[in-house]
This record gives sequence, C-alpha cells and structure tokens, in this order.
Amino acid sequence: MKAHECFHCKQWVEEDAAHDCWTTTEAALTRALPEDLRDAWERLRETAVAFGEQRIYASHHSIMFSRKACYFFVRPHAKRLELCIFLGRTLGSPLVKKALPSSRAKVAHLVHIVHRDQVEAPITHGLREAYEVSPSLGARKPARARAKTTTPGRSATALPPGAGTAPRGTAARKTAKKTAKKTARKKA
Repeated sequence: MKAHECFHCKQWVEEDAAHDCWTTTEAALTRALPEDLRDAWERLRETAVAFGEQRIYASHHSIMFSRKACYFFVRPHAKRLELCIFLGRTLGSPLVKKALPSSRAKVAHLVHIVHRDQVEAPITHGLREAYEVSPSLGARKPARARAKTTTPGRSATALPPGAGTAPRGTAARKTAKKTAKKTARKKA
C-alpha cells in the first residue's frame, strides 16, 4: 500500500509498513490510570472473574465482559471508570448516574467509579445479576406457532375460502358495496 495518513489515528504510515491502530489491550487502556483508579479496576476485574466463565477483551476504548453477549463494560477515563451494566430491570441505586433502555429487554446503567471502595454492594450485586441474567436477556423468543387447519387437502398455512379476505372499517364496507354492485351489473 502507498504511504498514507491513517484515517483513524491520523498517523503517517510509510509505504508497505504494518499498521494496526485498532488493536488495543486491557493493559494499554489501564496503563495511564492513577493508583486509586487502578486499584478500583483490579478489584472490579477480580470480582467479575470470580463469577465464572466469560470472555474479557478490549474493544476500542472499552473493556468488555461477556458470556454470549456483553453483560457489562468499563471505559477507563483519567478521573473515573465509567461502568455500563446491562440488566433486565432498572436499578434503584444512587450510584447509577443514568439508566437508558438499550433494547426491548435490556436497560443500560451508567455508574462512575472513582475509588476502590465503591466496588462493593450494590454495584457487585448488580454485576452478579447481570452475569446471571445475561444468557436469558440475549436469547431470542421463539416465533409464534401458526394455527394449522384440519381440513384435508389444504396446506397448513392456507385460509379457508372467504376467511380473512374482507377488510374491516368504513372504507372497507364502501369498497365491499361497490364490488357487490359491479358483480350484480355483470350478472344482469
């Protein structure tokens, strides 16, 4: 590839040089944290690891914790750790800065952590709950089964003659009257 400026990081990349600015690690994201936040991060990570099997990985500016889907992530900032927990309900804690619906089933809770001592109940209880309900919140509901007809010779999805063909409402009645008049004229 020709020499160019990287669209993402704005660094100049020489011709045929290897460049991967998207690759990031936990260590790279937490390297510049002050001691208090580093302690809080380590406690938060240890707490999450104790829950059980999961995948922990860095993605852009966040560190993600997931089973099948992400159940919480951390964005390290210079003065705080921004924690986003996904639950099936809204938490009623004063530590939650904001609760936003992230899908039909999930509510995202934003929490700012500035010290190691904040990584205790109710935050740890919320993390545990998110870990436990994560598989059920990410699962899709099965589609409704179609009603099958019992009439021999018809397919299971076919409607009986005349069923479901007449629309409802005032406009539909007028349309039905006009159709009936046209049919009567054709017969006459």
